[in-house]
Amino acid sequence: MTDKYFLGTSREASDNNRLPSLGEIGLSRFAPHLINRLSASYNANLQEVLKPHDMTTAKMRALSLLTIAAGLTVNELSYLAVVEQSTMSRTLDSLEEQGYVRRQSRPDDMRVREIHITEEGRTAFQAFWPTLFGIFSQLFEDVSAEEYDTFVNTLHKVLRNMDKHGISAPGPGGRGADGK
Repeated sequence: MTDKYFLGTSREASDNNRLPSLGEIGLSRFAPHLINRLSASYNANLQEVLKPHDMTTAKMRALSLLTIAAGLTVNELSYLAVVEQSTMSRTLDSLEEQGYVRRQSRPDDMRVREIHITEEGRTAFQAFWPTLFGIFSQLFEDVSAEEYDTFVNTLHKVLRNMDKHGISAPGPGGRGADGK
């Protein structure tokens, strides 16, 4: 709907025939801008923090995901880690050389290769998990549990809207974030 936007606490435009300008909305109230700032700052900080662990952001994301979901494919990992498939393939090559992951064919379909984390990979993840959790804690300092839950629920609504309107990148098998 073109007549809705945030200006202060109002989402309704005063003149329904005119779109608001970005200046009228303001960068501090334009959610896409705020999301980009958060993401860019978080990722830049994360790169620096991971260097002593011989980790990149893509490696950390892959290991993080594999600690909670074993047997993902390259496409599934790249989608969930929000990195290009070619980048994930190179990342997995490096993680395999480090002994942190292993690839194996899926028992019911030998054409599909699953990625599994090794004990060395779990140990590496556990070495930097306290740092990751510390950053997470700092990000949400002075944010109540209720505010955090509302924030996460709102993000999920926005993701569903992105899928609904074809804004999100396709997931594994051509589906959006909701798997449909």
